[in-house]
Amino acid sequence: MKKLAIVIALLFVSASFSNILAQAPKAQNPIIFADVPDLSMIRVGDTYYMSSTTMHMCPGVPIMKSKDLANWEMLNYAYDRLGEDDALSLVNGKSNYGKGTWASSLRYHNGTYYIATYAQTTNKTYIFRTNDIEKGDWKMNSFTPGFHDCTLVFDNNSAFLITGGGKLQIIELNSDLTGVKEGGINQVLIENASAPTEPNMLKAEGSQLYKHNGKYYLFNISWPRGGMRTVLVHRADNLMGPWEGRIALQDQGVAQGSIIDTPDGKWFAYLFQDHGSVGRIPYLVPMKWEDGWPVIGVNGKVPETLDLPASKGLIPGIVNNDEFTRKKGEPALPLVWQWNHNPDNSLWSVTERKGFLRLKTGRIDSLFLKSRNTLTQRTFGPVCSGFTLLDASNMKEGDFAGLTAFQRKFGQVGVKVVDGKKFLFMVSNKTDVPTELESLPLSQDKVYLKIECDFRNRIDVAKFFYSLDGKAWKQIGGELKMEYTLMEHFMGYRFGLFNYATKNIGGYADFDYFRISDKIN
Repeated sequence: MKKLAIVIALLFVSASFSNILAQAPKAQNPIIFADVPDLSMIRVGDTYYMSSTTMHMCPGVPIMKSKDLANWEMLNYAYDRLGEDDALSLVNGKSNYGKGTWASSLRYHNGTYYIATYAQTTNKTYIFRTNDIEKGDWKMNSFTPGFHDCTLVFDNNSAFLITGGGKLQIIELNSDLTGVKEGGINQVLIENASAPTEPNMLKAEGSQLYKHNGKYYLFNISWPRGGMRTVLVHRADNLMGPWEGRIALQDQGVAQGSIIDTPDGKWFAYLFQDHGSVGRIPYLVPMKWEDGWPVIGVNGKVPETLDLPASKGLIPGIVNNDEFTRKKGEPALPLVWQWNHNPDNSLWSVTERKGFLRLKTGRIDSLFLKSRNTLTQRTFGPVCSGFTLLDASNMKEGDFAGLTAFQRKFGQVGVKVVDGKKFLFMVSNKTDVPTELESLPLSQDKVYLKIECDFRNRIDVAKFFYSLDGKAWKQIGGELKMEYTLMEHFMGYRFGLFNYATKNIGGYADFDYFRISDKIN
């Protein structure tokens, strides 16, 4: 009888444990509710690595790492600076907005990690490589022409790029991947990759190649006229074809990417969705194999939940607080930060005043979008807020400093100096003409600034606040209806710290900290 009781108890415990496991939180889509577009992902052992696009931001081509596909952290960047020309550095009236490096292709081959990408600004193709992706130290080669949305392919001891839109081409590279192979393969791979979704508004692009069970699978995005962003897949027994294609997923506009497997045999497609002003956000979609084809989605749909561990949030892996205090050996800026264009490194510091970021002015700028050294982090959804403490005691006449919701149609809250007096201000660039919506006299040097962003149901509204004591917050100016601009910045909104001069150089603004939250009031 005693043994029977023990068995019953064990069965009860086992059933309870199974029930707990069944009720354990699971990962949800979007897997990253922030601007992380143009994903390229690999798995090496039990670790996943991913590259993405950040356009004109510097450093560029972010590399991220995950152990479970649900929780990601910044690892490094492929480059600190792509070059030193005027457009990359926001000088002489030129800019790199919406350009810089675009979709990349991350690969692991014979013990070396590679990234291939293209920069519209320079019209060059770039190949980065490292033997240790964890430490970075990427070596860069570049060559012309620039191959748009290229995917890097290693096959039969040769290396190729697949590139193009609609008509896809394959180009053979030389043995050290420093340029196009003279006399090598350079031909049309698929004459009309868009055919399964014609007529199209966007022809098939964003190539990503995957080899599985001896077959080649080429994934692309297209956009049927009157329809939505769509995943296309072509397959072939030989890299050079012939290729046959079909629609792989057509739901919620979730598209562009490729596929990845887990060590225990699960398969997912990694894709992204245009999601208004927060940007282009990653999704994971379960998939399986049927008759040699990848079948993406659950009954053709993108699920809300995934059979993966729940996300712990984007803080601190993708975005994070910064008190601007540095220990010996720590980098000057954590990886979550990126500059708007190449920074002028002589005009910022985290050491001149311990525990503060100092932004100094070194030239005259008539407009904010033309000024250098705006330091940014991603906003994220469904809601977020960013806030800082600004010390404006050393600003000069005509200086503007503060916190921005940064995109082409930006909003700002900060301090300006006019006729020797300080004022709080809120500016909106909603109409592409910077318009001051409110200005208030400021009788103290230190002021707290905050921006709240609401991306729920694509509301896409930012609100701006100030506080004189860090406790009581007051809204200033009006709401900003955030808008994702395709032809200019081509990025989701970011929080940014800024300081620029319109009359005199040599002033500076000190920021005590930047803090970020997944809550708004």
